[in-house]
Amino acid sequence: MANRLADATSPYLLQHADNPVDWWEWGPDAFAEARERDVPVLLSVGYAACHWCHVMAHESFEDEATAAYLNEHFVNIKVDREERPDVDAVYMQATTAMTGHGGWPMTCVLDHDGNPFFAGTYFPDRPRHGQPAFTQVLQALSEAWRDRGDEVRGVAENVRQHLQRGLDTPSLVPRDGYSTSGGPAVGADALDHAVEVLANEFDAAAGGFGGAPKFPPSMVLEFLRRHGGDQARHMLARTTAAMAGSGMYDQVGGGFARYAVDRGWVVPHFEKMLYDNAQLLGLYARLGNEQGQRVARETADFMLRELRTAEGGFASALDADSAPIGGGKAEEGLFYVWTPAELVEALGAQDGRWAAELFGVTEEGTFEHGTSTLQLRHYPSDPHDRARLAAVRERLLAVREQRPRPARDDKVVAAWNGLAIAGLCDAGLLLDAPEYVDAAVAAGELLARLHLAEGSRLLRVSRDGVAGKHAGVLEDYGCVASGFLALVQATGDARWLHLATGLLDEALAGFRADDGGFFDTHADAEALVARPRDPSDNASPSGLSSMVHALVAAHALTGEGRYRDAAEAALATVTNLAEKAPRFAGWSLAAAQVMLDGPLEVAVVGPAGAARDALAARARRLPGAVVVVADEPRDDVPLLAGRTAVDGAAAAYVCRGFVCDRPVTSPDDLG
Repeated sequence: MANRLADATSPYLLQHADNPVDWWEWGPDAFAEARERDVPVLLSVGYAACHWCHVMAHESFEDEATAAYLNEHFVNIKVDREERPDVDAVYMQATTAMTGHGGWPMTCVLDHDGNPFFAGTYFPDRPRHGQPAFTQVLQALSEAWRDRGDEVRGVAENVRQHLQRGLDTPSLVPRDGYSTSGGPAVGADALDHAVEVLANEFDAAAGGFGGAPKFPPSMVLEFLRRHGGDQARHMLARTTAAMAGSGMYDQVGGGFARYAVDRGWVVPHFEKMLYDNAQLLGLYARLGNEQGQRVARETADFMLRELRTAEGGFASALDADSAPIGGGKAEEGLFYVWTPAELVEALGAQDGRWAAELFGVTEEGTFEHGTSTLQLRHYPSDPHDRARLAAVRERLLAVREQRPRPARDDKVVAAWNGLAIAGLCDAGLLLDAPEYVDAAVAAGELLARLHLAEGSRLLRVSRDGVAGKHAGVLEDYGCVASGFLALVQATGDARWLHLATGLLDEALAGFRADDGGFFDTHADAEALVARPRDPSDNASPSGLSSMVHALVAAHALTGEGRYRDAAEAALATVTNLAEKAPRFAGWSLAAAQVMLDGPLEVAVVGPAGAARDALAARARRLPGAVVVVADEPRDDVPLLAGRTAVDGAAAAYVCRGFVCDRPVTSPDDLG
C-alpha cells in the first residue's frame, strides 16, 4: 500500500512511496501532526541518484519493524535535496556543526518548530564500523524526548541560535570556520594569491586538488584558464588531461561520473549528474585543444542521448546502481565495468585484447569482483588506431546498451538546465556544432514556458512537462539568467536578453542582503529555522557566484552600470573566502578575473560569411569574452547599437574596462 509520497512529483520521493514508513512531504501539516501527537519529527533528506540513500532505504525504510517504530514514535518527513535546496542547506548546516561532517542521506530529528536537536547521515540497520544501529538511535531519541524534554528543548534552542547566527549573517563556511564577510573587491593580488594557494593543494602526480575522494574542480579550472600564467596553465592542463583519461570519465559513452573515490581517478562513484557534465562540457570546449574538443563532443552527445527529456530539458542524474543481466540485486557500477573476457566476447579476440591493454582492463581488475573501469591510457596518435578506437567504442556502446540501465532522475531542475544551456552554447559555437545550440534553445524554451511564473518568478523543478510547486532559489535565478544570456550570444535573439534581465532584476529585489551579498531564498519564501546564505561553491556554483557571472554578462550586453555595481558589491563579500579557500570560490574567482581584465565585450557586425565567422571564432576564444554577432546595428541588444560593417566587411568592435578599441576586420588583430 502506497504512502503519502505516491502523489509527489520528485522521483526520489516516489522511490519511497511504497515504504511501510508513513512518510509526509515537508510542510506545516506534518509539524501540526507531530505537535498533536507530541512526538518529534524525523527528517530524512537525500536524492534519487544517491547510492547510500538507497542502502539505508533497503535496510531500514523498507523494513516493517523499523517502519513500525518510526510510525509510532515520530512524524517522518522525506525531502529531495535537489527539489528543496533551502531545507537541505539549513539542516546540512546543523548536521555539519553537530557532527563535523555532512553528506547524504541526512537524518535530523526536530522539535515542533523545526529546530534540530539531533543530526547524522547514514545509519546502518545493525551496529557496525563503530556506528549504532538505526533502531538504537531511534529508541534513544524517543526516550530522550519523553523523559528529558527540557534538555532536548535546550539543545534545540542552542542549535537554532547557532543556525541563525551562521545563516542570517554572511555565511560561516563550516570547512574552516572563517567568516566571508567584509573586505574589498577581489583584486589582482588576491587572484595571484589564490593561484598560489591552489598550487600548494595541487596533486602534481595525479592532477586535481587534495586527496581522495577527488571531485572534478570545474569552476577552479575555469578560473585558472582565465588567469593564465605558467603555474595556472600547468594545473589546468594536468588536471583536464588526467580526468579525460580517467575511470571517472565514461570512455565508452562520454560524460563524467560525480567523483573518484581514489586519488588517481581510477574508480568513480558511478552516478552521473547533469550539473557536473554541463560545466565540464563548457570547460573542455573552451580549452581550444584537440583533447578538449573530443571530450566536449562526447560529453554533449552523452547529454543529448541519455539526459535529454521528451520536453527538451535535461534530466538531473543517472543512478550509480544497476541490476545484473538476468536480474538480481542492483549494484554500483555494474553498467560501466568490464572484464578482459567481456571485451573479447564483445569485440573478438584481437580487438578485445587491444582494448584491454588500451583501457587498462586486467584479470585482477581495478574495481570489484575482477572487473575494471575503463581508463584511456593514451589517445592514439596514429590515424588508423584512432579509427579503430572509434569503432571499438561504438561496438562497446552497443553491447552495453543490452545491460540493464541505471535509473534516471528525470526531474528538470532550473539551475542545472541553465548550466546545460550555457555549456551547450559554448560547445555548439566553438566546435561548429549547431545541433548543440539547437538543444540549448529547446531547453531554454522549456524553462521559459514552464518554470517562469508571475512574470520573472522562477519555479525550481518540472517533470513530464508539468511544473512543480517549489519556488526557485538564488542559484536558479543566476544559472538560468546566465543560460539565457548565453542564448543571446548564440542566437542573437533579444528575447533571451529581456528574460535574463527580468530574472536579474527580480533577484536583486528579492534576494539581496544589506551588505551587497545575497541570501539563497527569496524574501517572501517560506520561513525556515534560518534563512540560508552560503556563497561557497561546491559541485555546482553557489547562488552568489552564479549571480555575479550573470550580472557581469548582463552589464556587457546592456551597458547597465547597476548590474556591474551589484556584481562588484557581491564579490566584495567573499574576499576572505576567495583568499583562504579558493577551491570553494572558483566561480567567484573566475568572475573576478573577468572583471579585473575588463570585462571583454565584443560585437561582430557585418555580412554573414567566412570572414565574419573567423572574427567571431577568434573572439569566442578570448577568456571570459561576451560576444554577439549580427548582420547590422541593432538597438534591442545595446552592445550592437551603432555597430556597422567597415567598408562593407565584417568588423569586430572590442571594448574592455569601459574603453573601446577601433574596429578590426582581421582575426589576428583580436589577440
